[in-house]
Amino acid sequence: MKETTPLQWIAVALGVAEVLLARVNNVWLYPAGILSTFLGIWLLFDVKLYADCALNVYYIVMSFYGWYYWIKKSDKPPVKISWSTRNEWLVTIAMSTVGTGFLYLCLTKLLYVFPHYKASDVPFWDAWISATAWAGMWLLARRKIENWALLNLSNLFAIPLLFYKKLPLFGCLTAFLFIIAIWGFFDWIRIYKQDKARRNPITAS
Repeated sequence: MKETTPLQWIAVALGVAEVLLARVNNVWLYPAGILSTFLGIWLLFDVKLYADCALNVYYIVMSFYGWYYWIKKSDKPPVKISWSTRNEWLVTIAMSTVGTGFLYLCLTKLLYVFPHYKASDVPFWDAWISATAWAGMWLLARRKIENWALLNLSNLFAIPLLFYKKLPLFGCLTAFLFIIAIWGFFDWIRIYKQDKARRNPITAS
């Protein structure tokens, strides 16, 4: 912890702000997350977690997409929280499984493409964590309740990996995110039920 750089503290603080804003369904989670992600790319690349770096680039793209998707146009209502459809679940499973395989192959072949970089020593776990987080972030952008479950699946494996890579502050942040995601899951269910009751008072009663 004594070796933790100011850059890590700033990135972690912004990450905490992002997840707290997401838990209360606040659109400002995206700008906080975008800033945190930019810093995270630099830090993760330094410890050779290349798939996590790619994940963070994806986070930035999806954050801008999610920011737009949440706000949409001023003359349209915001996107409501909902459960995933069958097609969305198929996309989620495909992103997790195919993404893991693709990233694993990329990481194991990295030395052939960039011989001056050291290859990752944990290519499968790096790929798995990133792919499941990709799927969770996509669901978050679409305001699907299951996003919390996918993100926590990623967090579950990321926590020990970050400590192994000597990023204890990031490991503690991920553990914190794991707890918050559990709360977020139930909070979003509550918001979903309240919104459903307002729209269909007879059915809800």
